[in-house]
Parts: sequence; C-alpha cells; structure tokens
Amino acid sequence: MMRGIRGAITVSADHPDEILGETRKLVLEMAEQNGVDPEQVASVIISTTADISSAFPAKAVRTIEGWTYVPVMCTHEMSVPGSMPLCIRVMMHANTTAAQKDIVHIYMNDAVKLRPDLVKDGQVNNR
Repeated sequence: MMRGIRGAITVSADHPDEILGETRKLVLEMAEQNGVDPEQVASVIISTTADISSAFPAKAVRTIEGWTYVPVMCTHEMSVPGSMPLCIRVMMHANTTAAQKDIVHIYMNDAVKLRPDLVKDGQVNNR
C-alpha cells in the first residue's frame, strides 16, 4: 500500500548549508521512524516557503546513500499572509504495510506548531 508521510522543519536563515543539513535530517528521521528504506519510496515532493531560495533541498535527499535514484522535486509553498517563515515541508510517498493511523509524521524545530495533533508522545521531532 502506498502511504504519504509528512514532515516539516524550519531553518534559522536562508543559508545553503543549513537548508541541506536540515532537509537531510528531516528525511532520514521520516524514513527511520516509519521503517522505510529508499527502495520503498516512490517519490518525494519538497516545498519551501518563498523566503528559502539559496539551495534546492532536493539536493540533500539525492546525496543520502541509497537515495540517488529516488525521484525528488522541489516547489515553493503558497505564500499565505501570516504563514510560518523559513519552512521546508516534505511529502514522501512510500510503499508500506503500516495502517494510515500508524504513519509517524515528523515535525521538527518550529514546525511542530504546524500539526500539534500529529506529534505523538515520545516522538523524536525537535532536535
């Protein structure tokens, strides 16, 4: 069964090293918490707020060992007044036997405020 795994993380500034490092951290945590390896991932869509423009977060995913051939695409998030700044969102489409309710969605840094209803007790989501 194909499932969507959501994740989001914020960065402190539009700096390439931070964008790539935080994206990598988020994607690895999403995969680990859901027991997904790259062969199970059909695709990854990454969106950023418009204030992130110095690096493609997809580059971080493509450089993770074993993830070279996973299709990854970047886009900008809708620019809605009052939305969270400096935010990277990830939608990972993966084959898994997990039930929808058992998917662990990962929100890190200030992005935990986006979906507090999905942050589970004991979930690693704010390192």
